[in-house]
Amino acid sequence: MKKWFQHLAGCLLLSPFLLADASAQSKIISLGTGGVTGLYYPAGGALCRLVNQSRMEHGIRCAVRSTPGSVSNLQQVVSEQLDLGIAEAGQLHDAIQGRGHFDKPLGELRTLFSLYTEYITVVARKDSGIDSFDDLLGKRINIGPKGSSQRTTLQLLMQARGWTLSDFPEVHQLEPAQQAQALCDGRIDATLYVVGHPSGAIKEALRDCDSRLLALAASDILTLSDQNPHYRSARLNGGYYAQGLADIDTAGVRATVISRADLPEQDAYAIVKALFERLPSFRRMHPAFQQLESAAMVNGPLAAPMHPGALRYFREAGLIR
Repeated sequence: MKKWFQHLAGCLLLSPFLLADASAQSKIISLGTGGVTGLYYPAGGALCRLVNQSRMEHGIRCAVRSTPGSVSNLQQVVSEQLDLGIAEAGQLHDAIQGRGHFDKPLGELRTLFSLYTEYITVVARKDSGIDSFDDLLGKRINIGPKGSSQRTTLQLLMQARGWTLSDFPEVHQLEPAQQAQALCDGRIDATLYVVGHPSGAIKEALRDCDSRLLALAASDILTLSDQNPHYRSARLNGGYYAQGLADIDTAGVRATVISRADLPEQDAYAIVKALFERLPSFRRMHPAFQQLESAAMVNGPLAAPMHPGALRYFREAGLIR
């Protein structure tokens, strides 16, 4: 535990260092992540760390930026406020199709590679009387900030039941870093995360706030998968958080690193190569990365076309024919 925390701390310290120390000779590539307590931020930090370790080979310096999450990253990449972003594949699919948060198809987005699976994770206080997702009705809930995947996912599940925000006495729009504390303080009864595991925020909520994980019903999982082919039935390992804690049935979706189509091919190639040639180092930077396998990160259904620079590296490495 101490070892991966030290790696994680090093990743989180990257962003200000990268911005302050950028040399005139380096091309700065910005990477949008998420809130600092979520998993996108350390994932982005770990990726940038590997890119920067090899910058003498390619002249790229990678800089991490904290953002609200998937939707914001997709929008900022398209608007050229970011060069790269991490987004869950479901939101990437919506962006390509021009639906949900996106009023037109964003065909200029490209996939570099997939990361870990993110799980739809509902957390509720044990004293709230919430034993299932249906019990959320009439409770104080957090829907997350605008531009977050958690907000979009919760809205889909609510719409399937015919619920509106007016059905809840209190609706909060808390940042991920605030949610566990809000549970602990009794300001909210429940919140929903879309996150890779183990998650520091989930651990804090379960350990310090007398909270519990809720399973999704089969109908919830069907709602998500019918709306978007990148949501799949998944089982969350309760053992991530406590010995003997039961596994939870839910839905999962892959986190994906994306760019614009106009990212130079040599830059996409260099970024992908920096990670895949040092994948064992990346795995050691967080427990959620330990099970990553190169083949799974490259193959499988893609929500957006693969960038030619990434494709060139994967073909050279024998990962794609």
